[in-house]
This record gives sequence, C-alpha cells and structure tokens, in this order.
Amino acid sequence: MRLVFLGPPGAGKGTHAQILVEDYEVPQISTGDMLREAIRRGTPTGKKAQECMDKGMLVPDDVVIALVKERLGHDDAHKGFILDGFPRTPDQGASLDAMLAELGMPLDMVCYFKTSQATVVRRLSGRWICSQCGKNYNVVNFRPKTAGICDTCGAKLIQRPDDQEETIKKRLAIYEEQTAPLIGYYRNKGILAEVSGDLEVKPLDAAIRMAFSARTAGKAN
Repeated sequence: MRLVFLGPPGAGKGTHAQILVEDYEVPQISTGDMLREAIRRGTPTGKKAQECMDKGMLVPDDVVIALVKERLGHDDAHKGFILDGFPRTPDQGASLDAMLAELGMPLDMVCYFKTSQATVVRRLSGRWICSQCGKNYNVVNFRPKTAGICDTCGAKLIQRPDDQEETIKKRLAIYEEQTAPLIGYYRNKGILAEVSGDLEVKPLDAAIRMAFSARTAGKAN
C-alpha cells in the first residue's frame, strides 16, 4: 500500500491514515507531525516552519521535501506508506514522483477527500491532538474515551494554534490556490480516487477501502 491522502485541512486525512496503518501495517508519514517534532526540538527547520504555520502559511518546499525523503528511507516504509500532508502543490507532486521512481516505490493511489468548507471549519475548531504521540481526536466525530486524555498513551490533549477559525480560513484559501490543482495532476496520471470527506468516520473508512480494493484489482487485471 503506497497512498497519498489529498484534501483540505480537516478532511479527515490524519484520522483515516491512523485507522489504516493498523490494518495494513505500513507507516503514516505525516509532514505535519515531522514538522511539529522539528519545532519541538527547536531545530533550524523547526523554527522556520513555526513562523509559517503560525501565520497559516505553507512551509517551503525544500524543508518538506528534505524531511519526506529522509523518512521514506526508513525500513518500515519499504513495504508501503500513507503520505498525509504531502505533496501540497503540483511541483511537490512532480518531485515526489521523481523520488519514488528513483526508489522503485511508485504510488498505488491518491485518495482525494472532497470536503465542504462548513465541514472543515466545524471539524478543525473541535480538533485536539495528543501532546505526546500526536494522535488526532475530534469532539465532533472522533472523541477520546476520556475527555482530554489520549487513548493510546494517556498524555494530555491540546488544541493547535492553527486550528483557530481565522487561521483555518487562511489555510483553506491557500489550499484552494496551491493544493487543489493537484486533483487534476493526479487525475491525469490515472491514479486519483475521490471520496466524500463530509462522511462520518465509519462510512468514509469503508469508501477508502473500497476505492483501494478497486484500484489494486484493476492493476492485477
């Protein structure tokens, strides 16, 4: 399984990547998580990323590409991966294609979460993440068993600064301008599958699995 999850912030990409990695035993490679770890450690990359993220802006390509390339070299990514949050632009998509071709790891499918703005704002304003392991939760459709506490590691849940409403709107505007063109890019390559990001967790999970099964069955034939 080598997938890219494409869609606006709040579409459910991170949540569904977490669900699938347990069943398919491949890593979720989240550029957001990698960048936040760099920020936590106070690295030069992290400081550069922090300034952009606080303003609701995209992190520069060279920073993200360097992180992704390093992560794909880890042993656990050799049999597959789910990329969440990368690529964000057609240029990054082309860079990713070249990188994967060099590694002999072409994408199986790009899953596009088509999601309304109302859903995005509602979900992001209710999103919380684990301060320790980074797991995503949402008061709307993916609540922890104990309020404010991570189910996995027991650490405290926090809300990210970039999940405030005004920053959300800026992020959506940037997405429409820079990331949405990836839909056509991957559709032209013949590997795009579209699902509704407005669906709740269980029906959306079923739709993703059905799309992946159809894709792999088509390749087998």
